[in-house]
Amino acid sequence: MACEPSPADVPPLPISSTFENISSSDDESEDDNPPPPSQDPPSAPQLPRWVRATQDAAGDLAGDPTDQRRTCSQFDRASSLLAQALVNYDPDTFAEASGHPDWEAAMNEEYHSLLANDTWDLVPLPKGRKLVRCKWVYRTKYGPDGKVDKHKARLVAKGFSQVEGIDYTETFSPVAKMNSIRLVLSLAASFKWEVHQMDVKSAFLHGDLHEEIYMEQPIGFIQTDSSLVCRLKKSLYGLKQAPRAWYAKMDSFLLESGFSRCHSDNTVYTKKVGKSLIILVLYVDDLILTGSDPNLINHVKSSLKKKFEMTDLGHLHYFLGLQVLQSKEGISLSQSKYACDILRHFHMEDCKPAPSPFQSGVKLSVTCTSPEVDATLYRQLVGKLLYLTHTRPDLSFAVGLVARFMQNPRESHWKAAKRILRYVRGTIQFGIHYSARAAPLLVGFTDSDWAGDPDDRKSTAGYVFTLGSGPITWACKKQAAISLSSAEAEYRGAVEASKEALWLRQILSEFGFEQQHPTTLWCDNQSAIQLCKDPVQHQRSKHIELHMHFIRKLIHDHVLEVQYCSTDDQVADIFTKALTEAKFTKLRFMVGVQEVVTKGG
Repeated sequence: MACEPSPADVPPLPISSTFENISSSDDESEDDNPPPPSQDPPSAPQLPRWVRATQDAAGDLAGDPTDQRRTCSQFDRASSLLAQALVNYDPDTFAEASGHPDWEAAMNEEYHSLLANDTWDLVPLPKGRKLVRCKWVYRTKYGPDGKVDKHKARLVAKGFSQVEGIDYTETFSPVAKMNSIRLVLSLAASFKWEVHQMDVKSAFLHGDLHEEIYMEQPIGFIQTDSSLVCRLKKSLYGLKQAPRAWYAKMDSFLLESGFSRCHSDNTVYTKKVGKSLIILVLYVDDLILTGSDPNLINHVKSSLKKKFEMTDLGHLHYFLGLQVLQSKEGISLSQSKYACDILRHFHMEDCKPAPSPFQSGVKLSVTCTSPEVDATLYRQLVGKLLYLTHTRPDLSFAVGLVARFMQNPRESHWKAAKRILRYVRGTIQFGIHYSARAAPLLVGFTDSDWAGDPDDRKSTAGYVFTLGSGPITWACKKQAAISLSSAEAEYRGAVEASKEALWLRQILSEFGFEQQHPTTLWCDNQSAIQLCKDPVQHQRSKHIELHMHFIRKLIHDHVLEVQYCSTDDQVADIFTKALTEAKFTKLRFMVGVQEVVTKGG
């Protein structure tokens, strides 16, 4: 069984990364008014350009570029990776996709959808106007079981050529926060509500454009007069203002339909009809619907289908990489498929499991003298692990720690990141479970270490809030200022936790579940608790910034109460430091991470 290969065994750039970073030769030089692309497809499908580049660089893929030796096992692994990639690859250009029935059908479906939405008019290009180019983007969609769901072709405008102030102005568009999604799922579990999912087909095409934008005709679908260009009437994927235009369209429709937009999260909407409540969460083109009345949910679905071309996906089971299982016992969340994909991507699927994500007593530093490692590969790993923490709060401290060294990663940092993968390997099926009929009572824990960073002596603070039976929001973050005492570090951590508590109380109030009592925040430092309640210990706290003391007003207004708990029962300890295996296992259970079974897991 392979366990923890050395950095030399890890390819400097994996095949998937090679594909992502090799761009089309058409993108290297952009003309303002390029000639129309040729309509004639190639006579035979070509090998993808990234595959040809991989074949040319087989030596680099098989081993260390600075080492002239090559082993048979290295070449065998490189060959197997290449063979596996050839089975299911996503074309990078129209030439590569032509001749493949699945991709041609996907392009036809997308093109006819564009025409049905009256996306553009064919007109001559006005003199002096810049033409925006476009390209086809191909992606294979997979289900939670890892099987191919569908082949998707998307016509995308090359928005990087747009000029600010002429082609677009504002671009910001909100998306739902993961904290809000978990909060809604926790409420649904507590009240045994059904949770449904819908998807908007070609969502950005519904957004209205207010600027004049001219785009070339899509390759493969050029009309008889190739001198004409597309004057866009609807937003198109790739345009800088497309997400904002789509959000404005959906927001306007929901408000007209009787929904109220939450001030705490502008992508969460509520609608009350009598005693019935429905909650809608919008994440770009994905919608989550839940509420107390199934008939009201069906009515909302019908109105959405009349306005937009929608896909009703039924009960929520797979959303943004999160696997969801709804049962009589409650709702379970995990990312087991995503975790397996990470292990497979970094060739760690057969590694030896580790009992904890970080070894107790180990300190990582930017000044270590170990050899440098591939920074691109390291950043890929850390980025994937960061997304995995959406359902795995037990990973937060370890992932946050290795994320501090992405600028110049060393071998010691790489080994720490690989230990996280070894821990994930042994806890693939772990996630969060929200029990049915659990009282929606908001409770928080806050903790901090003191001067734990060996480089700048700053402290790491963490908090977690539970609603019902499971965690809904958590954080692990190094503090911005140096604390002169453990009490100050704990006090600063409590202030950060109080801000999250205030936001949670506000959004729960907008849902109609206002907390009747002060939210309890558990802390294991008596001095910090006294600082939260009263301006005591002036000599130790006179230098603390004034805005940090707003927690005292929350306590005075009976919004929050800070209570003492022993260190052994401090759940937030798992977010602030490396723990022994026994204590880590105990706190992991207390924080709500457990083995769950989800669809496709």
